[in-house]
Amino acid sequence: MAPPPSPSTARVPRRRTGDLLARLGHVPGREERLRHVQVVPARDAVTEPWPAWSHPEVRAAFERRGIRAPWRHQVVAADAVRAGQHVILSTGTASGKSLAYQLPALTAVLEARGSRDQRGAGVLYLSPTKALAHDQLAGLQELRTGVRATTHDGDSSREQRDWARDHAEYVLTNPDMLHRSLLPGHSRWAKFLGSLQVVVVDECHHYRGVFGAHVAQVLRRLRRVCAMYGASPTFVLLSATVAEPAESAHRLTGLDVLALTADHSPHGELTLGLWEPPLTSFTGENGAPVRRAASSETADLLADLVAEGVATLAFVRSRRGVEQVAVRAAELLGEVAPELPTQVAAYRGGYLPEERRQLESALRAGRLTGLAATNALELGIDISGLDAVLLAGFPGTRAAMWQQIGRAGREGQDALAVLVARDDPLDTYLVAHPESLFGAPVEATVFDPDNHYVLAPHLCAAAYEAPLTEADLPLFGPSAAAAVQGLTDAGLLRRRPRGWYWTDRSRPSDVTDIRSTGGSPFQLVEGSSGRVVGTVDASSVHGTAHPGAVYLHRGESWLVGELDLEDRVATMERTDVPWTTAARETTEISIVAEREHEYWGDCRLSLGEVDVTHQVVSYLTRRQPSGEVIAETPLDLPPRDLRTTAVWWQVPDHVLDSAGLAAADLPGSAHAAEHCSIGLLPLFATCDRWDIGGVSTARHPDTGVLTVFVHDGHPGGAGFAERGYRSARRWLTATRDTIAACECDEGCPSCIQSPKCGNQNNPLDKAGATRLLDLLLDQAAR
Repeated sequence: MAPPPSPSTARVPRRRTGDLLARLGHVPGREERLRHVQVVPARDAVTEPWPAWSHPEVRAAFERRGIRAPWRHQVVAADAVRAGQHVILSTGTASGKSLAYQLPALTAVLEARGSRDQRGAGVLYLSPTKALAHDQLAGLQELRTGVRATTHDGDSSREQRDWARDHAEYVLTNPDMLHRSLLPGHSRWAKFLGSLQVVVVDECHHYRGVFGAHVAQVLRRLRRVCAMYGASPTFVLLSATVAEPAESAHRLTGLDVLALTADHSPHGELTLGLWEPPLTSFTGENGAPVRRAASSETADLLADLVAEGVATLAFVRSRRGVEQVAVRAAELLGEVAPELPTQVAAYRGGYLPEERRQLESALRAGRLTGLAATNALELGIDISGLDAVLLAGFPGTRAAMWQQIGRAGREGQDALAVLVARDDPLDTYLVAHPESLFGAPVEATVFDPDNHYVLAPHLCAAAYEAPLTEADLPLFGPSAAAAVQGLTDAGLLRRRPRGWYWTDRSRPSDVTDIRSTGGSPFQLVEGSSGRVVGTVDASSVHGTAHPGAVYLHRGESWLVGELDLEDRVATMERTDVPWTTAARETTEISIVAEREHEYWGDCRLSLGEVDVTHQVVSYLTRRQPSGEVIAETPLDLPPRDLRTTAVWWQVPDHVLDSAGLAAADLPGSAHAAEHCSIGLLPLFATCDRWDIGGVSTARHPDTGVLTVFVHDGHPGGAGFAERGYRSARRWLTATRDTIAACECDEGCPSCIQSPKCGNQNNPLDKAGATRLLDLLLDQAAR
C-alpha cells in the first residue's frame, strides 16, 4: 500500500540515472558489456474520490497515513470487490494493491458489527510466506481501525490460536495452515468461516507447479467448507504482471475472476540496463568457454555505485553469493577510500521488524549505501530510499524481476536498475531480445489441479472434513469422479448413502505436504548434533543431497556427508566452501499415451504421458565465483522411475534428408536443441530449469524417427510441458535464436551446455542444432 509520493529526497538527481549507467558501461574493459538500455518514462498518478460506501473510520485511517485520495485502479478493484465480484489485481510493485482490498474488507468488518464487542465479518488473508503475513499485519495495526486482526501460523502460540478462532475478524495465514489446521478443524472455526466475506490470495503468481496445484485444491476445499456454514466469500487475488491473469486465477480458485491490469500509480523515470559479462580464459566442460560470474560483475557495479553515493540493493541468489558480493565490493571500495568499505553490508537477518527498521534507518541516514541481499527481500518487504537495484542473474520470472527492480524509486524518485546475465541460455536470450522483458507478458503461472497425485489426497482430506457427495465432485474438477472411484476401490474411501467417507482414523491432511512433489520427504540432519534442520523432496534428493553435495538451505551452505535411502535421511554439516556442486544424471523415456498432437508440415508435435527413468551418476564441482569445473565425482545411486507429462517433437527421415542434415550430425544436433529448449521454457512457463528434464535421440524406439522430449520433473506433471506445447512456436523460435546469437564457437553454458547432463555434454553440435530448429520451424510455417 503506497501513498502519493512526497517530494523526492533521492540522492540521485533527476535524469542522472542514465548518466550513471553510461559511466558504468564506459569503464575501460567494459565497453561491450552493456547490451541494452531501456528508459521507462515517469508516470503521474490518476486519482479518484473515496467510494461513497467506504466506512468513515477506514477512510480516516488511510488519510492519517497521508493518502488523500486513492488511485483509480484501487477504486475500480475496491468497487468490484464490494459488489461481490471475484478479482485479480495484476499491477506493478508499489502500486497500492493492499488498499484495493483492505478498503472493502475493513468496511465489511465494521459494517457487520452490531456493537464494539460483537464479531464483525470475516476476512482471510493468505500469503506464501509467514514474513509477508506479519508485514501485512503490522500495516493493519498501524491503520488503527479497531478491527481484530492476528496471524495464524506455525509460530503462533496456543493462546493466540484460541483467540484467533474465538475473536479474530481478520486472520492472516498461509495455505499450509489452511490445509493442516483450519480446514480439518473447521468445526472449531465455524463462526469465523460462517461470517467469511473476503478471501485474499496475495502474491498468487508464486502458486505454480505442484505447489500451485495443491493450493488450488485447498481453495476448493475452503469454498466447500464455507458453503457448509452458509458463506460464499469474494476472492481477491493479487499478482505482479503476468500473462493470462484471469485464466491463472480461474485455475487457482475454480471461479470466474475479473482481471484488472491497468495501473494508475505514479513512478519516477526508470533506467534499466541489460549487462552481459564477458567470456573468460577459464574453460568448463569439454573446453567450453565460461563467462565471468554474474556475482563478480555485480560486486564491481555495487562498488562503483556506492562510491558515487548511490543507495543500491544487489539481489543475489544465495547467502554465500551475498557474502561474496558484499566482501568483494568492500575490498574494491577500500582501494578508493578507507571509510567506504563500511558503507556496504550483507543482509543476514531473519526479517524481524526491528532489523528491517534498523536497515531502513541506516540506508536513509547514509550510514549504509550498498546492500547485498537474497531474493527473499522481493516479497513485499518495504525498503525505502533506494536509488538503484542490481540483479545478479534473471530471477526466473518477469514478475520477480519487476518486484526486485521495484525496490528502488519507491518514494517517487528516478531509479536505476541493471540486470547482470548469468551463464545461462535464458539470460543469454533476454539480453539479446530485450523486447521479451518489456513487451506483453509471455510467461504464465502454470499448474495442473487435475494431477492425480495432487487431487487424490485432497479428495481424501475433503471426505475427512465432511462426507463427499455427488454434488461436491464438480467443484474438484473433471477428474474427481474417476479419482473417487479409484480411492474407493483402494479402500481409502467408503461409499455410504450420504456420500463417501474417509476410512482411517488419521487425518489425511497430516500426511500430505502441499509443497512436496510426491513421496515422503527426506530429513536433513546436522551430523554433529543430530538436529533436524529441514526436509527435501524425495523426487529431488538424489540430485541435491547426494554425498558430497553443497546444499543450500535457507541461504546457508551445508556439505552433505551421507545419504541414507532406507531411513530417508541426509546427514550434513554447515560449511562455507569456495565451490558449488551440480548433479549429472542419465535419463531414458518411453511414451505411455499421446493426449494431443498437431502436424508441422511432415513433422509432429505431441503432448502426452511418459515414463521416465533417471539415474544420478556423478556430480561436478565448480570453483566460485569463476564457475570453472575443477572435478567430476562418480556416484552410485539407484535409478528412479517417474510417470509424468511431456511435450515432444519428431522429424521423419525424409525431411532430414531433404535438408541435407547428415546422419552423423543428428545426435549432437538434437541433444543441443534439447538442452537449450529446457533452458528457455522458463520464459513461457513460471518454472526453473531444474523442474523439467529432457531426452533426445536420433531414432527413438517409440517413434522410429528423430525425437526430442521435454518433460515435467514431478509425478503426474506440473503443467510446464503443457505450457511448452501450447506455446511451442514461440518457445522453439526463442531456442533457435539463443543458440544462433551466442558468441561462442562450438557451444557453452550460455547456449547448449547443461549443468545436469549425464552424458558430459557430449555429443553437442551448435551449428547442427540451429539447422535442425530452422528446419522444424520452417515445417511449422507451412
